[in-house]
Amino acid sequence: MRCFVQAKKSYHLKKRNDDKMQQHPQQQIKVELGDTEAEGIYSNMCMIMHSPTEIVLDYARVMPRSQKARVLARIIMTPMHAKMMLQTLDDNLKKFEKQFGEIKIHRGKEKSSNPIGFESDHSGNNEENK
Repeated sequence: MRCFVQAKKSYHLKKRNDDKMQQHPQQQIKVELGDTEAEGIYSNMCMIMHSPTEIVLDYARVMPRSQKARVLARIIMTPMHAKMMLQTLDDNLKKFEKQFGEIKIHRGKEKSSNPIGFESDHSGNNEENK
């Protein structure tokens, strides 16, 4: 079974030379969602790396009492698309919390040397340096 989703490409306002904003028309995109992709992949860990031209998200799953995780999916996008995704995710989380209540983030009292969760590479290392 294949599922088709009609997605509207969001429009962007573009400044013209005369400082007036110009609206670009919306485009409809037919998105195909196959059976395997429709099942989804559960991830409770995401490692984020970046270079000047790319943002890389490695999604993994860590099980309790396990000392290792395997990357299940790698998503590579431009910084612009990553920022657009961040804004869209923020908007959707606000809508979710409005409907279902605040999402609480539970943090343990002790910091683990092997954290499980979503983390970013703040060390200055990026994909080009590896």
